[in-house]
Amino acid sequence: MLVHDTFCKIVATVGPASQSPEMLEKLVQAGVSVFRLNFSHGTKEEMTARVNTIRALEKKYGICLGILCDLQGPKLRVGNFKNGEVLLKEGQKFTLDMTGEDGDETRVTLPHPEIFKAMHPGLELLLNDGLIRLRIDDNTDSVAHTTVTVGGALSNHKGVNVPGVKLPISALTAKDRQDLKLAEKLGADFIGLSFVQQPEDLLELRSLMTSQANIISKIEKPSAVEHLQEIIALSDAVMVARGDLGVEVSTEMVPVLQRRIVDMCRREKKPVIIATQMLESMINNVTPTRAEASDVATAVYDGVDAVMLSGETAAGKHPVEAVKTMHNIIHTVEQDERYHQNLLRRDKIIDENAETAITVAAGIAARAVQTANVIVNFTDSGKTTLKTAKFRPGVHILSLTPKITTARHMALIWGVTSVVVKDLQTFEDIEQEARRAALESGLVQKGQEIVVTAGIPVGQSGKTNLLYIIKA
Repeated sequence: MLVHDTFCKIVATVGPASQSPEMLEKLVQAGVSVFRLNFSHGTKEEMTARVNTIRALEKKYGICLGILCDLQGPKLRVGNFKNGEVLLKEGQKFTLDMTGEDGDETRVTLPHPEIFKAMHPGLELLLNDGLIRLRIDDNTDSVAHTTVTVGGALSNHKGVNVPGVKLPISALTAKDRQDLKLAEKLGADFIGLSFVQQPEDLLELRSLMTSQANIISKIEKPSAVEHLQEIIALSDAVMVARGDLGVEVSTEMVPVLQRRIVDMCRREKKPVIIATQMLESMINNVTPTRAEASDVATAVYDGVDAVMLSGETAAGKHPVEAVKTMHNIIHTVEQDERYHQNLLRRDKIIDENAETAITVAAGIAARAVQTANVIVNFTDSGKTTLKTAKFRPGVHILSLTPKITTARHMALIWGVTSVVVKDLQTFEDIEQEARRAALESGLVQKGQEIVVTAGIPVGQSGKTNLLYIIKA
């Protein structure tokens, strides 16, 4: 069994640079727990091949790997230009319309009636990831006259953002609906929902799903932040997608919102991923900048469940080195005594019940018993493991479950290694299986203590009521 030695997990995006079986295996060895398949790129055949390879690696290494299928969501873009690109100058007039004709230095097609309906004089549009800004002077339902407030080069199909406005558009396009069917057919463990603006977007996705995949809401719109509590409640996990979020809010607000989202997810026992531009310079360089290393470290100190690599592993020149670098940063932070002290100070018990008492006590016991390096949970749905991980016990959590779907969902959770076991019938079965799994994982040595939580009667979900310590 391959067990990663860090608590914080690594999510890696699969792309042309990393999709070969040999490269995917190297990424697993380097520390990846969850693979992201970006449905904005790639064919059905490529997605199928990637999933098959990942599942084969699971069997080879005796581990559970998560697969995140990330839906593209609506892509708001301008049309084409006659010469492919124009240069817009500050102060010039520029028109957006829906004619469908190729653009020039004076106008371009914007094929999105939803944006025109949301426009009003004074509204600012951001183009090309916010590098170009247009102020609306006047508009109708199909034409907008604007003034360029920040100029630059604008080329075919560059993106458009409308900050501060909730657009009358679904988070799911026709393409997303087809991709969702493929993702579920391939056995995705997580579905990533882009362009989340309101809780109803999650309800729509949930109504279309036929599998037990977990929904990951990508927080990339200011309107999602306004409904954060409800969105987190309806999500199985949350991703802080800082790239798009950073276009629509001021740069200085991104770290503030990141911390707010992380804290709220931690309180609600929802896994949280920090994504976008974590080690972006490693797309081309073999080492990151010091600022990037600090960025990853800050997320780890905050106790996030996972950090994610995008272009670094999908299209970069050094995918394995990027994962190893991220792993080394995580490992170094987690060796710092202040890391665990900080997490202990931040965790508050707010949902007092018997199961919470057991999971909190498990962490206390693991810290008190000097040779206890692991907590073993027996769980059917994964809820006990989520609660145990919420309080960041400072030791690894071994989650034993009879369900492969639950085991793969746990691949995203802080400090958790999952093992699929048979249905247990007696207390003696629990003790024997805990000892066997802990020793096989390498997390403990013979004679060391193991902290175990379980439920009596055996086999009843939601009945964690037992805490005890055994020797391996």
